[in-house]
Amino acid sequence: MTTRPHPLPETPELTEVNDMCTSGAAQRALDYYLKEHRSMPASDGTLFAIKPDVSQEEALVHASDLLRSAAASAYESACSHQGNQRDLAFSVVYLIDMAKAMVERSLQAPGATANA
Repeated sequence: MTTRPHPLPETPELTEVNDMCTSGAAQRALDYYLKEHRSMPASDGTLFAIKPDVSQEEALVHASDLLRSAAASAYESACSHQGNQRDLAFSVVYLIDMAKAMVERSLQAPGATANA
């Protein structure tokens, strides 16, 4: 005669461990640490890289968009401060606007700037 073991009651800790064992993150972590031959990406110390096929115009348009976002962030920061901190934040807005104007100027057609 064989007896059937009584199943253990489900506890929150046991459920949590079971959930972690079946999660994608746990599987990726195990693969990372247990995989014998993994290739490490070459690092040259840069945080990001620009695709080599990006044209100068595309790069300048993207830089203009980044400067617009930076100016909006600095402006919001300036509005929430007073005194010297407000003045400093508005000076950052001004510097960003000047840089953005220079980028946009470089995007204009050469003939359009000569007549101005």
